Amino acid sequence: MAEILLTAVINKSVEIAANVLFQQGSRLNFLKEDIDWLQRVLRHIRSYVDDAKAKEVGGDSRVKNLLKDIQELAGDVEDLLDEFLPKIQQSNKFKGAICCLKTVSFADEFAVEIEKIRRRVADIDSLRTTFNITDTSNNNNDCIPMEQRRKFLHADETEVIGLDDDFNKLQDKLLVQDLCNGVVSIVGMPGLGKTTLAKKLYRHVRHQFECSALVYVSQQPRAGEILLDIAKQVGLTDEGRKEHLEDNLRSLLETKRYVILLDDIWDTKIWDALNRVLRPECDSKIGSRIIITSRYHHVGRYIGEDFSLHELQPLDSEKSFELFTKKIFIFDNNNNWANASPVLVDIGKSIVRRCGGIPLAIVVTAGMLRARERTEHAWNRVLERIGHNIQDGCAKVLALSYNDLPIALRPCFLYFGLYPEDHEIRGFDLTNMWIAEKLIVVNSGNRREAESLAEDILNDLVSRNLIQVAKRTYDGRISSCRIHDLLHNLCVDLAKESNFFHTEHNAFGDPGNVARVRRITFYSNNNAMNDFFCSNPKLEKLRALFCFTKGDSCIFSHLAHHDFKLLQVLVVVQPRKNYDFSISQIKIGNMSCLRYLRFKGDIDGKLPNCMVKLKHLETLDVSNSSIDLPTGVWKSTQLRHLRSNYFNEATNCCFSISPFFPNVPPNNVQTLMWMNDRFFEPRLLHRLINLRKLGLVDVSGSTIKKLSTLSPVPTTLEVLKLSSFFSELREQINLSSYPNIVKLHLSGTIPLNVSESFPPNLVKLTLWNLMVDGHVVAVLKKLPKLKILKMYQCYHIEEKMDLSGDGDSFPQLEVLHIKDPVCLSEVTCTDDVGMPKLKKLLLIERTDSNVRLSERLAKLRV
Repeated sequence: MAEILLTAVINKSVEIAANVLFQQGSRLNFLKEDIDWLQRVLRHIRSYVDDAKAKEVGGDSRVKNLLKDIQELAGDVEDLLDEFLPKIQQSNKFKGAICCLKTVSFADEFAVEIEKIRRRVADIDSLRTTFNITDTSNNNNDCIPMEQRRKFLHADETEVIGLDDDFNKLQDKLLVQDLCNGVVSIVGMPGLGKTTLAKKLYRHVRHQFECSALVYVSQQPRAGEILLDIAKQVGLTDEGRKEHLEDNLRSLLETKRYVILLDDIWDTKIWDALNRVLRPECDSKIGSRIIITSRYHHVGRYIGEDFSLHELQPLDSEKSFELFTKKIFIFDNNNNWANASPVLVDIGKSIVRRCGGIPLAIVVTAGMLRARERTEHAWNRVLERIGHNIQDGCAKVLALSYNDLPIALRPCFLYFGLYPEDHEIRGFDLTNMWIAEKLIVVNSGNRREAESLAEDILNDLVSRNLIQVAKRTYDGRISSCRIHDLLHNLCVDLAKESNFFHTEHNAFGDPGNVARVRRITFYSNNNAMNDFFCSNPKLEKLRALFCFTKGDSCIFSHLAHHDFKLLQVLVVVQPRKNYDFSISQIKIGNMSCLRYLRFKGDIDGKLPNCMVKLKHLETLDVSNSSIDLPTGVWKSTQLRHLRSNYFNEATNCCFSISPFFPNVPPNNVQTLMWMNDRFFEPRLLHRLINLRKLGLVDVSGSTIKKLSTLSPVPTTLEVLKLSSFFSELREQINLSSYPNIVKLHLSGTIPLNVSESFPPNLVKLTLWNLMVDGHVVAVLKKLPKLKILKMYQCYHIEEKMDLSGDGDSFPQLEVLHIKDPVCLSEVTCTDDVGMPKLKKLLLIERTDSNVRLSERLAKLRV
């Protein structure tokens, strides 16, 4: 796991070299040779790690020690760079004789440390040569050997439980006469039974074809071997296989109606090689078919396009327990629980729930239980351990997907383990924390490029079925996601092994190792957190601290009394209670490197004014808490995302732009939520040229007028949220001149100019507590790009809301949410022309209302 730390160190050295050291005229140019050497040698060391890991698995303890040395070296280099970077920045900022002396002093210290690293690298290289660890690009040790997979592929057909509906759908799709491209792609996360289902389908239909073949592709395939295997199974002669294999096989398949199963395709490159012979787009015309299985949607989509995809889902609780029962009593004559105690049955159901509906996990767990006595004590021990041992059979299969990840993606995947199981994680948080910790670095240093790369990585993890999307934004991006419990456990195990992070369950042990902890998360246990901090007063290497503990957390006292000089990410999430956890003044120790801060939950207090001295702070989010921001928050010159409390008056005082307005960074702030109307000025929009999201609270008529007449309008603003509950508000809003606003939220008493209120390219609109009449609905119908419309607690002037149209009524609308409507008794759409793309209607009513829906809308209600 040393490759993760090595990657982080390389990223940081690149940043130092590109953005700080070698600026024109820098006094630190003479260190360029050291930095270049550091990058170069660490890249070489990283390339050796995979081969070393393979030898370690083989049982060579000397290699295990070598890997530990590499990991410690990488950690020490990261510490050096993290401590060195602030000094460089300070040096380049000031001039003068005293500053030059300080620069020479710490530069000499750095050079001495680099020399120590050179000697350690030489020792590691000597050991590497001694143990014959060669340079290799990707010598992964598959958790399930290829030969074992091949044997399983051709073994007797296993029982398919819970997949009958999938089987029937796939069979119908496979045998349909005009199947697009002639391909069926079975995709899904590891362990769902893709291969089992594909084998059953293949064996059930192959008699209907003239020839057939079943091959295992593998993670590191060879196209020639795969084609030779297919040739043997479809009946190509010995002579035809010896020479011109591709041409001969292609000629045969052109004349035969065939079905071929390609199991476990990991990437699209192998398909490009096979596609020279296997051409389903042509051969499907005579009825030939190809079945593939893959963990990745993009592979199935690449081979057979969207129509080919069939995504397997985890089993429901009933089918999961049915499969569990079959495997538990596989050797019993009585295949039931008749002789088992009710308590044992309950334990069995608890075990099945922990398996998350994954057939592979259920089968492996049942295998463990069959080897034990059928007693409550024995089964409870398995329940306590299930999924937490990385050597479990299921974990081995899941680990295959992890080992397949590019090195740069591995720490991003492990980051999910810092959250509790089943936690819904915002995509915004993940991408910004990855950037804050330099897990993602772009050579240009451009923030937009880094954010785009972070989103690509998140989408890649989803495509690989390692992460599940919980919600998407109006434009299809990932809003929030989850990780399956088994994969979460895998993250925790791998993170502990690599010292990437520790949890409240595994943070204790050798004091020397604890002192090297880089990230720690506390899921729920206050006592464990207290014990950890009390027994470890020095945590100077900590980069990230997550706290999800329940009850009156003592985390804030620890924040005040500990030195977190390298801390970059701080997340404190308290559960919602009936009362606030109140702190009059939150105190923090040294957090000079902090880049990402989030407080959420019933936490009431004020951040100290020293927070504005955190020069590296990029994200400050207290929007879902009762936290007050410090005065002069604008002084945080690297600030990009600021989300404040919606309701608190004191919080909004921090937005006063006098006298700090001249210091507002013009190229950084992208999110500003929520700002009190009293501190808003139009020039703020002109100054914050990268502002994408803006939220204003207690909006006045004066501000509405300013927004409606602003010129020029900001070209980067995409999301606007306005809230006002002033009863005397009369000024009508006009946002028709804002072409780039695609998401708009209006709440309270804001009057709508029915002809010009809305931006022309609006995609998502939320109306909350507004008055809605027929004129407003008529304007909404004409919005050409509106896809999502939400109306929450709106007062309807007319009892009936007619959404019908003459062909241009809501032309793009896909989702309609109506929640707690007032004075609304009926919603109709009497034709098939209006809302032609509507997919979902969500209606949540008050207990005292009964809104009627027309027949078409009723069918779409969810």
